[in-house]
Amino acid sequence: MSMSPSPSADQPPVDARTAYTERLDLPWWLWLAGLVAAALLAVEIWMGAPGVRSWLPFAVLLPLTAVGLWWLGRIRVAVVGSELRVDDARLPVRFVADVVPLDVAGRREVLGVGADPLAFVVQRPWIGGAVQVVLDDPADPTPFWVVSTRHPVELAEAVLAARDALAFSGPANEQG
Repeated sequence: MSMSPSPSADQPPVDARTAYTERLDLPWWLWLAGLVAAALLAVEIWMGAPGVRSWLPFAVLLPLTAVGLWWLGRIRVAVVGSELRVDDARLPVRFVADVVPLDVAGRREVLGVGADPLAFVVQRPWIGGAVQVVLDDPADPTPFWVVSTRHPVELAEAVLAARDALAFSGPANEQG
């Protein structure tokens, strides 16, 4: 089985110019744990009471938990054309100085005690890897982006390839 981040049935391509796309969804065991916790809370509220208390906790807590778990996994990361897209944030690759793939220890170090408070961070604790995108934009106080990803090397290569393709094509194509 290939570990490539290419689009699959659950990841439709964002655009014909998409070099990389990934959805930062939750693993199945977090869905199971969240729904079991909601069911246990509903049982605690119910506690054998008749009437509305017998069905209302289940009718409210289980769907709300499912929506909350879906919301936690809604973030998409994509390299489209000359942009890195993370949810609704867009970073033109012309401002990328370097991209560093991070493992769990590297992510912990970058986001640890000495973390830069001006950094743009989209971190999902259930995803071990990440990339650090170092910026070169004098007008922006943000020094770097840290983005969770299951495939840090592939995302780093896609961003750098988009940046290099933009630099190779010249300033005529910088409007992304």
